[in-house]
Amino acid sequence: MVRSALATIGLRGTLLDTMGIATRLAAQQLEHTRIPLERMLRRAGLSLAQIRKRHSRVSVAGQIAFLEEASDALGDPFLGFHLARDFDLRQIGLLYYVAASSDTLGDALRRMQRYCSVVSTGLVIKYSAEIRLSIRLEYSGIPRHSDRQQMEFLVTSIIRICRVLTDRHVTPLVVHLTHFRSGNTGEFKRFLGAEIAFGAESDEIIFDKGLRHLKVLHADQFLNQILAHYCAEEISHRLRVTSSFRASVENAILPLLPHGGVRLELIAQKLGVSKRTLTRRLSDEGVRFSRTIDELRQTLATQYLQDRSLTISQIAWLLGYQQTSAFTHACERWTGMTPREAREYFLSRSRLDQADKDNARMPKVSS
Repeated sequence: MVRSALATIGLRGTLLDTMGIATRLAAQQLEHTRIPLERMLRRAGLSLAQIRKRHSRVSVAGQIAFLEEASDALGDPFLGFHLARDFDLRQIGLLYYVAASSDTLGDALRRMQRYCSVVSTGLVIKYSAEIRLSIRLEYSGIPRHSDRQQMEFLVTSIIRICRVLTDRHVTPLVVHLTHFRSGNTGEFKRFLGAEIAFGAESDEIIFDKGLRHLKVLHADQFLNQILAHYCAEEISHRLRVTSSFRASVENAILPLLPHGGVRLELIAQKLGVSKRTLTRRLSDEGVRFSRTIDELRQTLATQYLQDRSLTISQIAWLLGYQQTSAFTHACERWTGMTPREAREYFLSRSRLDQADKDNARMPKVSS
């Protein structure tokens, strides 16, 4: 994925921060393989000094951008999953321990819903056990389309937490992810133990409802009360930031694009506002609804064109164009190239970037 796709995050979400666990884990892998780290961090708006400090938080947007670049540099399209599969869950800190001291799995997940901003101010967890046990993950103030690695890190981490807390190999009924993936996802599916529905309308882990009654292995009522108090204090001391409304609009548009159902009134309804309010709030951020859709399509096109398993007609459908010719016209407007020409350009640039990284890793030979 080229940097232009990541740059669309821009300054939106830079005030939203996270513990940076995934950033530090990815940085360790890059250093182990001798891939230059400092310049890559800088492109994501992060610094080496920042990630060296164990308790220093990083911007959510910076972590998303860095993980996507690290995935390319390491040649690991499932980097987020691999990082979450192998790390020590205790690194999550206070949120992990307040869940681990809860009485039941349902209680633990409710605690995670309530206190998730301790880990990330850009993340919202919604727990429900009305029909099935559902854990929905949403981004607040962060464009969802910019990310694959962090969301897969989060989903894998939550499923691991459920297993560790109950000492049971619990498996979801299904996992929904709004981003699109092609190619071999077998390893990811086998670990989760469930089918993964990519291109879904929401990011959601669905379990059997009965699992909410599973006992947590190290439940401790008194410790849980103390930790919940500390979580509440931590949240109260955090600076509240205003989320980007444009990001919320983009996140509402994303799952509707392939079905051609993106209309102003529908998006307004999904966000619980009037059409006039939606238009005004976007205008306050300097954009129009039509421009928001167009720029979202442009960003997604940059991502999809680098996946050779997708045909041009499939990409046109994913972007909500009924005819391939309409996508071709849009691509020429964005890039000055046809989709096929743009694909070759993006792929060749990625190869050059990779060659530069390989050369940087080669040991210097003294004369």
